[in-house]
Formats: sequence, structure tokens, C-alpha cells
Amino acid sequence: MYQNSELVMRSILIILFFMLCFVSAKSQKWQQGSFTDVKGNRETGLIRANPSGKGPIKGEGFIEFKENEKTNPYKLSASDLRSYVIGQDSFVVAHAPANESWTKEETDFVKVVLDEPVKLFMAKGGKGGGGSGFGITPGISAGYGSGGYGGGIGGGIGINLGGGGGRGGSSKTTYYYGETTAGMKRLTDENFEDIMSDIMGDEPDLVDQIHEHKYNLKSIDKLIAKFDELQKARQ
Repeated sequence: MYQNSELVMRSILIILFFMLCFVSAKSQKWQQGSFTDVKGNRETGLIRANPSGKGPIKGEGFIEFKENEKTNPYKLSASDLRSYVIGQDSFVVAHAPANESWTKEETDFVKVVLDEPVKLFMAKGGKGGGGSGFGITPGISAGYGSGGYGGGIGGGIGINLGGGGGRGGSSKTTYYYGETTAGMKRLTDENFEDIMSDIMGDEPDLVDQIHEHKYNLKSIDKLIAKFDELQKARQ
């Protein structure tokens, strides 16, 4: 009996190992996308959102870019860019809010989850707030949105932060809100009802459900999915 249990546990560990390898490989792959630099110039090609190694500038997240499969890649630090897009996933450059400290990079990328007048941003990792080593990998974690952002291509938003994917930080997801990243503030249990009602004001029935406490910060993914569904039905 003991041997059978040991074999089962070993099999589970092997499966988990290969799953982790798959996720790691996926996060490192090149994907079609574009970036917009600080001067407003846009380049389209292949982007690796979560590269390993050190970035060009200490304290900043970065991506890797190449025009096509045959060209040599180069690194772009967060301060070189305004935003980048991979498929339907949009990322913008952000600094740690004044009352927070990100663990690795104080300047990094956050994902635009909802592109409304008051926007919803997402970060992963970090002690006491956002964090770098973020790691919201495009196509793995799911998020939603109703529009492109930062001169990007395409609409809805997925989830996993740019800059340096596996470079450290916790797995905690942190949401921020604001008209721009410059004034973004953290979404909390205390302000959730007011802020999400404001962001989702175009959907009064959903706002009513927020006030009825059918959604909270722990179920925000379901709320975003429902909002996205309702918005698409209007198109």
C-alpha cells in the first residue's frame, strides 16, 4: 500500500514538473506584437515579454524585440517605451505609486485590464503592492478588456505583467485604477464597490449587482468577464 502511494505521489510530481516547464517555456516564447516608444513611434514585429537576464537599466522592467525571425533581438527598457501590445494583451509603463514600493523594478509594465475613462490596471508580485518580476504572461492568465490602449493593436486585455517575468516577487495579484498610470491607486476591499461601479457605469444592472455585494475583490475575474460579455453584446 505504501509503495503504491509513493508511486502515485511521484507520478503527480512528475506531471507538475512538466506543467511548470510548459508554462515557463510559453512565457519565454516570441509572439507577434508591437511597441510604441516615448516619441510615439510604433514598431511591429516579435516580442518576448518575459525575458530572463538583466535589463538595460537597473530598476526597470524590459522586453526583447526583433523585426522578424531572421533579425537579431534587442532589449528595450521600460523608460524607452510608452506601451506594448501582444495580440489582445496591452501593457503600459508605470511607476510604483507614491505610497508603495515594488520589490525589483520601480518602473515596469502593468496590464490594462479595462480600458475605460477610469482604467483598471493589473500587476502581479511585490511586497505591499504591485511589484516587479510581475509575470502576467500573455495567453496564460486570463483577463478582459473593452479596448486597445497606448497606440496598440486590437482590443481586449489578457493578464500577466511585462518587464521580467520570473525575476522574483510574489504571485499576489494587485489591481490599480486611475485615468492614467501616473495617478493610479490600489483597488481595495474598502473602495471596490465605488470604484468598480464607476468603471462599469455603462452596465447599470451589473452596477446593481456590485452594490448588492454579489462581487468583491476576490471574485473580480468573474465580474470583469461578465462586463466584457455585456460590452461585446452591445457591439
